[in-house]
Amino acid sequence: MTAHGSGEPHVVVVGGGFAGLNAARELGGTRARVTLLDRRNHHLFQPLLYQVATAALNPADVATPIRTILRKQKNTRVLLEEVSVVCPAERKVVFRDGRGMAYDYLIVATGATHSYFGHEEWARVAPGLKSIEDALEIRRRMLLAYEAAEREEDPELRGEWLTFVVIGGGPTGVELAGAFAEIALHAMRRDFRNIDPTQARIVLIEGLPRVLPTYPEDLSEKATRQLRRFGVEVRTGKLVSGIDERGATVGEERIAARTVVWAAGVQASALAKSVGAPLDEAGRVRVEPDLSVPGHPELFVVGDLAAIEQDGEPVPGVAPAAIQEGRHAARQIRRDLAGRERAPFRYRNRGSLATIGRAAAVGELGRLHLSGWPAWMAWLLIHVYFLIGFRNRLFVMLQWAWAYATQKRGARLITGDRAGEPGPEADPPRHECSPQKERG
Repeated sequence: MTAHGSGEPHVVVVGGGFAGLNAARELGGTRARVTLLDRRNHHLFQPLLYQVATAALNPADVATPIRTILRKQKNTRVLLEEVSVVCPAERKVVFRDGRGMAYDYLIVATGATHSYFGHEEWARVAPGLKSIEDALEIRRRMLLAYEAAEREEDPELRGEWLTFVVIGGGPTGVELAGAFAEIALHAMRRDFRNIDPTQARIVLIEGLPRVLPTYPEDLSEKATRQLRRFGVEVRTGKLVSGIDERGATVGEERIAARTVVWAAGVQASALAKSVGAPLDEAGRVRVEPDLSVPGHPELFVVGDLAAIEQDGEPVPGVAPAAIQEGRHAARQIRRDLAGRERAPFRYRNRGSLATIGRAAAVGELGRLHLSGWPAWMAWLLIHVYFLIGFRNRLFVMLQWAWAYATQKRGARLITGDRAGEPGPEADPPRHECSPQKERG
């Protein structure tokens, strides 16, 4: 008897990111019932999220409702639910409100979250970038910083508002730093009267000896040169020891800045602990070669939640790997349903690309190493190709073309409360004018 009390096995997929969504799509047309669970109703194209954070794109350009993506898949339903616990022995997942759902097969793909290396208090003053909410908060802080600098009369305080610190020199950090610099040099240049945005200071901090440490050394060096050409101060081999509302401490140096962004580390989502399998140092689940959990062939863990090694090296936590893992887990279920033997997962590395700014990027495509304009064009075309939905592709291409021609950014909207001010539910401040002598 299956979880549904019928001959149709119930496959539950937790997470609608790259891994979970592709697993669900791979199971379309099978005799299984598929349920995809996610606490958000949209699939997010995370590689372009930094462009929402830097006012180049709107949230709807990089996100698509999951129901829309899977609406033609008759054997699949989508539920807006947050799973808090996995119970492998009972073959069920438990939702945040205490309700449960039984499964015959389970694919867990809840991804990763920020890691502040034991300094969780830094999260309040140095937001990371994993969700649309994160991106909008970074965009809000960045735009408010320019507004505060415009009305600030003290040169020292104005300099703090015009200093932006990005912690972490991986692809996200490099892309954010390059975008911050490009905004200052082009998009904001003529919009203010009391400040010169081109004098903004962008500082990129990386604890390892070079930025993009997972890329070949020659591409790291080219990325550093391109960043510096945009005016970014690149600090490598430096560890952050403190962050607060007024800046960051890096080694013995204090950098006064009102905007600090975290891109230095990730850790697996908390759901990994309930799976009951060995975890690595980042909290990811150590899986079998077929991506199943040891002792539970019906339970798969994929994407950023899974710790996988291939030829002695860890499989990177990038979108192409997550897509391949999600599809592979689904294919193992299809093999089970067809009575065939399972196969081990094999990651096919199709290369890596990181953009820095206008006509500036680096890329590794097999033995081919690209930089500058060719890498930037390759990055643009590949990212547009992988966007889900015709509307998204069309809108992103049009906005990029407009931004390239005009050097402007059209999503510069400040949302939410202004920094340091009470929310809308608070009582408005009450002030009185100083009494003045009446004129005769």
